[in-house]
Amino acid sequence: MKEVTQLLTDLKRKIFKPVYFLSGEEAYYIDLISDYIEKNVLDENEQEFNQTILYGKDVDLNTIISAAKRFPMMSEYQVVIVKEAQNLKELGKGSSEDDDDEETTLKKGSTSSVNALTSYLQSPQPSTILVFCYKYKKLDKRSTTYKSLQKNHVFLETKKLYENQLPEWITTAVQDHNIKIGPKAAFLLAEFLGNDLSKISNEIEKLVINLKEGEEITVDAIQDKIGISKEFNVFELQDALGKKDVLKANRIINYFSANEKEHSPIMTLSVLYGYFSKILIYHFAPDKSKFAIAQTLGVNPFFVDGFAKAAQNYSTGKLKDIFKYLKEYDLKTKGVNNGVTDRGELMRELIFKILH
Repeated sequence: MKEVTQLLTDLKRKIFKPVYFLSGEEAYYIDLISDYIEKNVLDENEQEFNQTILYGKDVDLNTIISAAKRFPMMSEYQVVIVKEAQNLKELGKGSSEDDDDEETTLKKGSTSSVNALTSYLQSPQPSTILVFCYKYKKLDKRSTTYKSLQKNHVFLETKKLYENQLPEWITTAVQDHNIKIGPKAAFLLAEFLGNDLSKISNEIEKLVINLKEGEEITVDAIQDKIGISKEFNVFELQDALGKKDVLKANRIINYFSANEKEHSPIMTLSVLYGYFSKILIYHFAPDKSKFAIAQTLGVNPFFVDGFAKAAQNYSTGKLKDIFKYLKEYDLKTKGVNNGVTDRGELMRELIFKILH
């Protein structure tokens, strides 16, 4: 997220704001920013007297505001971090059509504390850095709290990445360590770990720890260190499809169907779309020499023979049908034009149509 990158850049430059409200579905970014503030704004000696960690389930807004209004001791700043702020009753349930609006919430006894927060947001203590970690929820956009935060303070609302965005995110995260990762390895990591960015980040840390700058995270390293099956993964599936190995393709898709949490149909469909797109490009490439076609496809020359074999097995007419199937089953796995068929059965149907 560009907002997160800019926030971290400002923090590293010691450009601080009085209030940070970090909210939304993706907890990874909330933790990333709040952890940086907790560990880096004050030095160890300053933290002892000037850093306060509160938890939303244990405090109320009045307690938080009282802490924020204090002056720092022998320090330019004090830091107040409210973790689990989504548990603050005065801030309501978060925004949805079924949530209480602000007026109803105030009538339930929160008027004074919400007003106190609104007042503080209008005139915050300049020597305090107040951080709210409001995970998995969104503030009611009709509330004066939301409007004041948006207008005058740092307000971040995070969203979960779509599964097809994960490989690019992984590639960037690995590059931040000055390490390389190829598209196949990034897709394999995303397909196995899902869209839990904290989990992915932790696994990347394990993978890069023994690598030197400029080295690469390989598929073998991912399989060995993270425990991904060498036989049942999406790249073995596309290899089986390319060779029209019906038995192997069905064994893999049956395994995926039984382990959907680790093998999301959405990610599988995304990988297969990219794979068959490359086969189509191969058909129309004017220069099919190994290194020329490798550059055209954006793959290592090692994989060119596999694409050449797949192009023999799939004519352009068949590929046209396959793209139609991929679009159809992408919609069906998301519940569109699908009655009661489960996603595992849908994927088995798709593989059958591709192979026959």
